[in-house]
Amino acid sequence: MNKRHLVAFAAMLAVSGVLTATNVRAQGSSNAKPDAATAKPEAEAASKRTPAPHDAYVYIGWPNDGEVVRTTHIKVWFGARNIGVAPAGTDKPNTGHHHLLIDVPLPPLDEPIPNDKNHLHFGLGQTETFIDLPPGTHTLQLLMADGDHIPHDPALMSKKITIHVVGGEKPPKVASQ
Repeated sequence: MNKRHLVAFAAMLAVSGVLTATNVRAQGSSNAKPDAATAKPEAEAASKRTPAPHDAYVYIGWPNDGEVVRTTHIKVWFGARNIGVAPAGTDKPNTGHHHLLIDVPLPPLDEPIPNDKNHLHFGLGQTETFIDLPPGTHTLQLLMADGDHIPHDPALMSKKITIHVVGGEKPPKVASQ
């Protein structure tokens, strides 16, 4: 298994709660020191970004910018053009997977995207999801990343949209018989 696959595997385990990011070492568990002639500094490896297709883009298909959503359980679907959607860990040119950013600015583009309640990973190649948001105004933005969760170069991101969650919609009353 190469370093890229080890990092992707460790990231998937971290997502499942088996490991935390601080317990994962990209070099594996070997105590042997790497050969200085062949070893790459971790900073250099982390900053290497996968090229994005020149005409690719991603977008949020639903909800629309400015949408008033009358439920707190919201369906969001993602779109991508001129780039393939593939599971995390896939090392294939012109592919990536979606990350949904909720109420946060863009993360550093030369590092793996964080994985928390505001940075949702769709590492199985999903193109839609349901999210639960409290009533209020929220921002959503997609950021595509490679198999190691590092944004492409240049970054493929959707427009940041704003939605207004009203929530609390009650089902219509049924007339008594």
